[in-house]
Amino acid sequence: MLWIYGLVISLLILGMFCFTVFAFIVTNHGAGKVVSGKGYKEYRLGDYSHWLQNHVVDGKNWGKFKSCLADTNLCMKLSGDARTPQEFYKKNLSPTQSGCCKPPTYCGYTYQNATFWVAPKSGPQAPDSDCLTWSNKQDTLCYDCKSCKAGILANMKDEWKKIFAINVCVFLFLTIVHCVGTCAYQGTKADRYKGYRGYH
Repeated sequence: MLWIYGLVISLLILGMFCFTVFAFIVTNHGAGKVVSGKGYKEYRLGDYSHWLQNHVVDGKNWGKFKSCLADTNLCMKLSGDARTPQEFYKKNLSPTQSGCCKPPTYCGYTYQNATFWVAPKSGPQAPDSDCLTWSNKQDTLCYDCKSCKAGILANMKDEWKKIFAINVCVFLFLTIVHCVGTCAYQGTKADRYKGYRGYH
């Protein structure tokens, strides 16, 4: 039975190794950009792997994310935390709050409150679709912006880093268990061989 045990452990180690490598590859790219004079970072969708873009925040899945954003009132909570532009700009926003609850800084919108921004009279300062996608409707905001998807991926990347660290620990543990099991199996075979030789 020990060989079955060894086979199962080997498959677990192989599966854990493949998943860990995959998670590292797909989350290795993408990081927030520091905004001058602001306490928060901003995120761009193009900085993240195509796999995450196509399988996590694609059209089919994005509706579920938007529904969750609306249900949690994540953006509405910012309104009570910052009353002046200075207070808001100093806040250390989460990636999701930065990407989904306000227009990107480069659009040049003027702060009225945390979830209400006024566009320049001459139009957005950057030819980016996110600047036009932004809406002051509280159930819309920047939920359809590329920056919102990037914020979700940035938050997911942080969570996957924690999972990656746990996987490495589990991988090392399983490797040690496998080595101990292999040694025990080899020892049992050796004892049986000695016992067999003893009869002759």
